Amino acid sequence: MLTKRIIPCLDIKDGRTVKGVNFENIRDAGDPIELGALYAQQGADELVFLDITATNERRKTLAELVTGIARHVNIPFTVGGGISSVEDVYVLLQSGADKISVNTSAFKRPELVDELSREFGSQCIVLAIDTRFEDGDWYVYLNGGRVKTTTKAYDWAKEAVDRGAGEILLTSMNNDGTKQGFALDITGQLSQNLNVPVIASGGAGTMDHFTEVFENAQADAALAASIFHYKEIEIPDLKKYLYSKGINIRF
Repeated sequence: MLTKRIIPCLDIKDGRTVKGVNFENIRDAGDPIELGALYAQQGADELVFLDITATNERRKTLAELVTGIARHVNIPFTVGGGISSVEDVYVLLQSGADKISVNTSAFKRPELVDELSREFGSQCIVLAIDTRFEDGDWYVYLNGGRVKTTTKAYDWAKEAVDRGAGEILLTSMNNDGTKQGFALDITGQLSQNLNVPVIASGGAGTMDHFTEVFENAQADAALAASIFHYKEIEIPDLKKYLYSKGINIRF
């Protein structure tokens, strides 16, 4: 049985870690390199860094940040934000990233997933999906959750996996920042029907929420932000708790 992974997420805006609720009301949460190094030291399995304001002009800034992270962090980390070409990925991997995350650019041009997986291998390509439950189903949202599509989250995830995405990072916008628990239904649907790992994101507030998403939704990894940034839950305590519940975890 594969070990379940605990992944702190650092949303980055203007070089700082930030956090919001339901993708709004953003506030500062600290220096991303310092936080990343702390989480690695505490036993996080991986890290995700998402530049939520990435633009073409700022791509160089993101590469510089990745270089700084790679110097101070000794665990695998994923980087995302405005990535739209093979060249973008090449620069970030050269700077030290282990995996890259694509979202809106891949949805708008799905062939990007094929190109990236061919060039770098599917194990390197994480498809991020922001989804909201409304009108009886989970729909894909783009541009940081600002633009609704008519595509269902499961359909897009399946297409992307068929094209070569090696992992799905699924964020429920309904649950994001609420600390009421992960979206077990859509997470379970993807985990149980796709042959790639699924990272659950959005809603972690208690240690039991992690237990639920691993046991009930069969997620391969659980991602959280504010509970780690503001020290509401410490990673070593969380791992001990999960182990006590019989969940296969890495120490």
